[in-house]
This record gives sequence, structure tokens and C-alpha cells, in this order.
Amino acid sequence: MNPITAPTFEWLQLAPVLVVLLAACLGIVIEALVPRALRFVSQVALFALAAVVAFGFLVVSWNEPKNSIGLMAMGSISLDGPTYLMWGALIIFGFLSLLIFAERRLGNGNSSFAASAASVPGSPAETEAGVARHEHTEVFPLALFSLSGMMVFVAANDLLTAFVALEVMSLPLYLLSGMARRRRLLSQEAALKYFLLGALSSAFFLFGIALVYGYTGSFDLGRINDAITNPVYGAGLLYTGMAFLAIGLLFKIGAVPFHNWVPDVYVGAPTPVTGFMAICTKLAAVGATVRIFYVALGAERWSWQPLLATVAVVTMALGVVVALTQTDMKRLLAYSSISHAGFILVAVVGATSGSLGQLTSFGSILFYLVAYGFATIAAFAIVTMVRDSTGEVHAISGWAGLGRKNPLLAGIFAVLMLSFAGIPLTGGFIGKWAVFSAAWRGGYSWLVLAAVAASLVAAYVYLRVIVTMFFAPPAEGVTVGRASGLTWVPVGLGALATAWLGLFPGPLLDLVDAASIFIR
Repeated sequence: MNPITAPTFEWLQLAPVLVVLLAACLGIVIEALVPRALRFVSQVALFALAAVVAFGFLVVSWNEPKNSIGLMAMGSISLDGPTYLMWGALIIFGFLSLLIFAERRLGNGNSSFAASAASVPGSPAETEAGVARHEHTEVFPLALFSLSGMMVFVAANDLLTAFVALEVMSLPLYLLSGMARRRRLLSQEAALKYFLLGALSSAFFLFGIALVYGYTGSFDLGRINDAITNPVYGAGLLYTGMAFLAIGLLFKIGAVPFHNWVPDVYVGAPTPVTGFMAICTKLAAVGATVRIFYVALGAERWSWQPLLATVAVVTMALGVVVALTQTDMKRLLAYSSISHAGFILVAVVGATSGSLGQLTSFGSILFYLVAYGFATIAAFAIVTMVRDSTGEVHAISGWAGLGRKNPLLAGIFAVLMLSFAGIPLTGGFIGKWAVFSAAWRGGYSWLVLAAVAASLVAAYVYLRVIVTMFFAPPAEGVTVGRASGLTWVPVGLGALATAWLGLFPGPLLDLVDAASIFIR
């Protein structure tokens, strides 16, 4: 008889995920036991403490001289350079997003979330909850659960772990999307669409896992690659499984033709949730896509790279062209997100494997996501601050003359728009230069030319917003709300990071390039 091996668990190395997950569970306990009047302060203190402690454990683990790199949790988690970088980015962006969750000054003491999301819009129950100034403080543990799922998703070393993490990441977002305080019906419609389409994409992903397992006999990413390298059966089952896996992943990235949920959900969800999804979900999905397609399916990259290249071109083209016609700021940012998904896929397609499993373009992908992430969170934070008597002003025409009403805020938003457009001296320019260079070195020069053309068209989209803010007559009844530091921290940090990464990108580029080695 074979001896029974005790399971092993690397507590220190996995502490960042465990801290976030523990904080989410403690948040549920707070909702059950702490008086309503103290819940908000307790939840805010808990998530802030969790972010600091999780990031501290991440740094300690990274600096540990040994046992900081390898397969953890009995081989289900791959802890390598890309994992550490993505975990750090997710913790930072998650923390900044949750600061916007906690903003209440803009709503005269109310948050962006409904007083009673389960009540029928316009019903007496909703009115009663509003008068009593109730609020959904459980949004904080829901966001932390989603964040923990994202952290596992980017590090999963087998497809089953990836699927469980995908569901843990997604389910809280379905709930959060339907909790907007205003425009409740639109918010509930967005949540329903997101849930139905998300469930369908998860089914595709799960079916793809089953087909890949049927071909390779394993869920482990490294063993899948070995089975593909030494095939025994025909590849039809494998190709079908890869296609279904791609559908599930591209849905989360927001790539065409799996993008239909993005505009509706971005517009209908509470703006703080939209900002959280716009970068954290995208970062997690891109990280998992790169790991699955290059670590598990890298031996078949000549089969799927041309297809992803086609998806990248269509995604960039549709995102920038449809954005030209938008009159709603959140919908414009949604189509901007779609176009940026295409730019990221340019580097994913053009990646080449170097020595020791180093992925030459992963550093550029992560730099792009970091630059895009800071700008995105700051942009959505500013959206929460431009208001009229009914709440946030989403119509672009309502932003007219904002530069005269608040030059500082309009100037910051203009810098963010220039970064999205990829104008020099911004982080967005360096990010695009990095991903285009990586794809060019990977032999996809035609794809880079298509991306450059899309960037030129996209520049008009963002410059149009700047012209509206500074050169159009001021819109009546629109003001800039007096936000607390909880909102100004993401705005200020996003502006500073955008400028810093455009002027001094070297340290971050060196860091991400040095930690681009995936392990199996």
C-alpha cells in the first residue's frame, strides 16, 4: 500500500489571499452582529486593514530568500513572478475602488448604493428604507469575496481551481451591479443581463474544461501542455475545448463578440462598482488568459494565435468606432474599455517564450494594465463627482464648461483622457508603446499597424471630451460635488501615477520584465 501523504499548505506564501478572504468572512459577521449605526465604520476599517496587511504579507513573501516561488496548496496555486505582480496590482486597485465605495459626502450622507436593493423600485418599502437612511454595507464583504476570487483566478495552476475562482469572482459582481441608489430599474436590468450572460460564459468555460480533460486526461496546466506536445488522439476535441475556454475568458475581458454586457452593465451598475469591474475584473481575466493559453496551451499557440489576433482587430475597431457616437460618459468609458481590451490582446497574441519560461510580452501587458488601471479608477471617481439635482451627470453635454467651474478636476480628467488616447508623456502612451513593441517583436507587425490606426481614431473620442469641458458654454445646473478624501485619494493618485509612468516608466518596466517567468 502507498503511504498516505499529509496535505501541505504554505500559509505565509498564500497569506495575501487568505487575509482578503478572512476579511470578507469577518465582514459578514459584522453584518450579523454589529449594530446598524456602527457597520459602515467597521466595514471601512476592516477592508482598509485587510488591504494593508495583505500587501504587507505579499512583500514579506516576495522578499523571503527561499520557498517564495513554486507550486503551492498541493499544486493548485502557481506562485511565480507574474502572480506576485498581479496580486499586488489587484490589492492596490481593490483598495482604491473600495475607497470610492465608502464615499457618502457626495450623496448628503448616502452612499451610491440603494437603501434597500431587494425592494421594488418606488415601493413603500424602498421609501421607508430611504427615510431611515439605511444602506447596504454588505457591499464591502461582497467586493472582498470577489477580490479573493480574482487573486486565485490569476494564480490557478489547474482548470478546476480556475473555474471555482471564476465563480467566486463573478457572483458578488452580479449582486453589486443591481444595487444602484438611483435609476434602480436600469441597475436591476444590468444585473440580470450580467448574470444571464455571465452564467452562459461560465458554462462554456466549464464545458471547455471537460473537453480539454477528455483530450489530455488532466486538469493541471503543465500536464495539459505535456499531453499536447505528445499527442495520442486527434486534435478535434482539443480545438473545441480551447474554443470554449476562450469564450469564457474573452467574455470577462470584454472582447468582441462577447462584449455585449459591457456597455449596459457599466452604465447600470453603481459607478464605484463600475470602476472596480473596469480594472480588477479585466486584470484578473487577462492574467488568467495568459497563464492558461501559454502555460497549458502554449504548444498549440500556432492554432489559436491567429484567431485571437482577429478578435483583437475586431475588438479595437468596434470599440473606437462605436465610442465616436456616444453621448453618455459611462457608456463612452465602456466602449473605451472594449477598445483597450483589444490593445491588450495585441500583446497577448504577439507574446513569445524566452528562456526559463519567460514570456517576453507579459511585462508590457502588466505595465499597460497598471497604467490603464490608475487612469480608469480616477476617471470613474470623477464621474461620481459631476452632479446635478438628481445625482450623477452622465450625459457628455452636461460636462460642458466643466473647465470653468472646476479647472483642477477638469484638468485631471483631461490628463486621464490623454492617457487613454496614448498621447506622449502619459502612462497610456508608454503602455501602448510597450505592447506594440512586444507584438512587433513577436512577428505580428500587421496587427501593430491595425492597432496604431485604431489609436488614431480613438484620439478623436477623447479629445472631443476635452474640447467639451474647456471650450463649450457651461451646462446649467451642473456642479462638482464636494467629495471627501475617500474619493480624492483615487483621483489624485490616479493623476500622479498617469503622469509619473509617462515621464519615468523605467522602474516599473524593469520590475515587470524581471518577473515575467511562469512556472508549471
